[in-house]
Amino acid sequence: MKEKELERLTNLKKEENTFYDKGMKLIAGIDEAGRGPLAGPVVVACAIMPKDSMIEGVNDSKKIAEKKREKIYDFIMQEAIAYGVGIIGQTEIDEINILQATKKGLTIAIQEAEKMLAQKGLEKPDVILVDALTKIDTDGIAYKSIIHGDAISYSISCASIIAKVTRDRMMCQWDEVYPQYGFSKHKGYGTSQHITAIKEFGICPLHRKSFTKNFI
Repeated sequence: MKEKELERLTNLKKEENTFYDKGMKLIAGIDEAGRGPLAGPVVVACAIMPKDSMIEGVNDSKKIAEKKREKIYDFIMQEAIAYGVGIIGQTEIDEINILQATKKGLTIAIQEAEKMLAQKGLEKPDVILVDALTKIDTDGIAYKSIIHGDAISYSISCASIIAKVTRDRMMCQWDEVYPQYGFSKHKGYGTSQHITAIKEFGICPLHRKSFTKNFI
């Protein structure tokens, strides 16, 4: 690993190191993908990485090219002490709103990670680092909300990559069912291509009605 990348990753772990220095061992990072799209689920991921983890290229998922992100995802999944994913579909997003859906997905992701920890004979995480969200159900675990956390916390960056890759893969699968919308290209976001397709074909079951009402 080049010295510049090592320095960047070291800086990315400063937040975690403040908790390791206090004697904490299991630090969970949480982030989501898909709060803004017109179609598809919101996906929330929880990642608990080893203290010495330094995976080259880890960063805010939005700053990483797709092919590279897929490779980094594989390394994260191999290295992670535990991880969890919460997926809330478009129907429930319409019913409870995107913020509440994201918070529900967060709780599910934590619980899934806790199950994996329990299988390894480990306790709950000592602390959770989450990107921006507050007033959340963390299953009784202390948490710290960090604005732009996916760009300044290693654990949150790892979670952002898990969430993004998981959701993108789902949208590519849905593209095969509804090819007219181009989901594999824009992943459900409101691009001009997507909006044009909605105006031409109407919405499909994957669309969030509360997000697309201005286009139909």
